[in-house]
Amino acid sequence: MNNITKGIIALIISSLGFSLMSFFVKYSGDLPTIQKAFFRNFVSMLVALAFVLYYKERLFGKKENQGWLILRSSLGLIGIVLSFYTLDKLVLSDADILNKLSPFFTIILASIFLKEYIRRFQLVSIIIAFIGALFVIKPSFESTTFVALIGVIGAIAAAGAYTVLRILGPREKFYTVVFYFSTFSTVALLPFFIYQYETMTISQFTTLILSGIFAAVGQFGLTIAYSYAPAKEISIFVYTTIIFTALLSIVFFKEYPDIYSVIGYIIIFAASFYMYMKNLPPKRSALDSQTNK
Repeated sequence: MNNITKGIIALIISSLGFSLMSFFVKYSGDLPTIQKAFFRNFVSMLVALAFVLYYKERLFGKKENQGWLILRSSLGLIGIVLSFYTLDKLVLSDADILNKLSPFFTIILASIFLKEYIRRFQLVSIIIAFIGALFVIKPSFESTTFVALIGVIGAIAAAGAYTVLRILGPREKFYTVVFYFSTFSTVALLPFFIYQYETMTISQFTTLILSGIFAAVGQFGLTIAYSYAPAKEISIFVYTTIIFTALLSIVFFKEYPDIYSVIGYIIIFAASFYMYMKNLPPKRSALDSQTNK
């Protein structure tokens, strides 16, 4: 497999991890969002720590990368907090569509700061996938302009974090980056977690632990994906999250998609498959193979 294919597979695994994380967060019931966010990062930190210790890597990365690690962690934490804020304040579909803007901002930021050229077919694919997402999410945009702007800023912050991953990819091990980010977020959220803490049942505690584990899977996959390939070539595959989330909703919550959602799934798959095929290296003819032998 080439690096693009590896990046796509890693991003799909990441999407599945984040979908399961969202499922367990929802299943945990009515708890403060900061409490859920804290568990998400605390468990991810422990999982990443196990990897770092096993491979005997540095806990907090190399000295020359501290600036990038802090920037990635800061942007990631801002993205998470603002995302949770919009989920609390906005209609769920509105918050979701704002969150799905991050791949577009990632491509823009990668083009500006990393000089990654955007090819026409990639831009077309992303636009088509976004249209598909609109069919699935069906935003009503009934919320206030201020809160919606907060959601957009959160998407931009997340995109900035993903862009920094492209820089850190060849410089640091993915588990070091995840450990750094999770530790940074856990420490930053700890005072708010203590202040807002609510007693949990065993079931709620278990589901939040699982949400943290699958958040780690999602974070590992995301970090690996952007270390393999440019954002413009694989970021569209974050939309597979919609598919996984829909399947979990059908199986566990008995929530079935309507015809518009089904149309959206087809459009997203078509756009993703089109980009994947266009990114495949051209096949060499048998004559070329014989000539090069």
